[in-house]
Amino acid sequence: MNKVLLVIKREYLARVRKKSFLLATLLTPLIFPAILGVFLWISLSDDGEEALKIIEVVDDSGQFFLESNGQHAFSYSDISAEEAKSMVKEGRRFGYLYIPPIDLTDPQGIVYYSMKNPSMGFVEHLEKELKRKIEEIRLYDSGIDPEVISSLKTDVSVQSITIEAGGEEKVSVAGVNYAIGFVLGILIYTFIFVYGTQIMQGVIEEKSSRIIEILVSSIKPFQLMLGKIIGIGAVGLTQFLIWIVLIATVSTIVMGYFGMQMPQQQALEMANPEAARAMAQSSDFVHIMQVIQGIDFVQLVLTFLFYFLGGYLLYGAFFAAIGAAVDSPSDAQQFMFPVTIPLMASYFGLFIFILDDPGSNVSFWLSVIPFTSPIAMVGRASFGIPAMELILSMVMLIAGFLFTTWLAAKIYRIGILVHGTKVNYKTLWKWLKQSN
Repeated sequence: MNKVLLVIKREYLARVRKKSFLLATLLTPLIFPAILGVFLWISLSDDGEEALKIIEVVDDSGQFFLESNGQHAFSYSDISAEEAKSMVKEGRRFGYLYIPPIDLTDPQGIVYYSMKNPSMGFVEHLEKELKRKIEEIRLYDSGIDPEVISSLKTDVSVQSITIEAGGEEKVSVAGVNYAIGFVLGILIYTFIFVYGTQIMQGVIEEKSSRIIEILVSSIKPFQLMLGKIIGIGAVGLTQFLIWIVLIATVSTIVMGYFGMQMPQQQALEMANPEAARAMAQSSDFVHIMQVIQGIDFVQLVLTFLFYFLGGYLLYGAFFAAIGAAVDSPSDAQQFMFPVTIPLMASYFGLFIFILDDPGSNVSFWLSVIPFTSPIAMVGRASFGIPAMELILSMVMLIAGFLFTTWLAAKIYRIGILVHGTKVNYKTLWKWLKQSN
């Protein structure tokens, strides 16, 4: 055990002391707040330009009047289509909308002209407004007052309440759970690939430099592999925790600079009684607070950490075995494909099945099978997981880690000492069948 700890310490310290680690750890968290700051700056800079986007409307049908909004102003005058087009070319108008005499039952021929490609949102807005106007005209022609129709329309909001096994009720919002599952699943997927690849590259480098031959003279190959996996995993966990702290801190500063607030700042302001009363009167605020209180963050964090480490350890053993079996990264590509298949399956399953219906049979099996459970289970975590399913999945993941470690150790034990041999799947099978 002491030898394994020595390998872990060596792998950990060797990487955290590198300049590349320090730069990646300190600079990466600055990228996201920087992107956020740029988007906010662009958004705020555009506010002064929105009033300049005047759309000239040439309505030959004489039936349409579009209302201006905060982004686009619609101008009406008795000019020809060619004159309106000239105004656009000269920069006096942002664009112009041509509406010919049309059949209201089948409106065709409406065209929007501009010097720039219009955004999808703007085109959808035009279509929505024109559709609403046509419906109003047709209602009038039918003898029906559109205001009566509008007064009959009612917005319906369905509140989702989940009944726990003990009878406790909690408010939930699918969108919030979807976002949490999406972020956590992507984090684990990225972590496994990035640090798993580091394990493989580290083994290949040591093998090619023949350092590995000196190491195995004083330590068992299995101990060396296990120490390397855990050591690099500790580096990744350290980096991840630092990123969380730095991203939260810098994002708070950036949003504060633009006059915005992070959720934790808003929560602190609730200490002000007047602010608390004002916020309490908002039904949206009350609903959001009920949703947040309904999420078991302790269980969510513990579940994430377990599958975060369990998934890395499971796949890390395979990456170490691949590194031991080949002499260069290019040779490793043929063995990477079968390892990445379950990862890709769980990645796509996260969006297609799990986040859409976390209680389905497909979601259950994806979250139980060890090779897909790290991504699948954290995707389900915020929705609430039955205790027996969570326990079963955890036990299966531990068993899967032990199995992959045992399997990888058999390849690693022989592969690290083999040089200049073209290894294929048949060779790996021979190594697996050899007894210790």
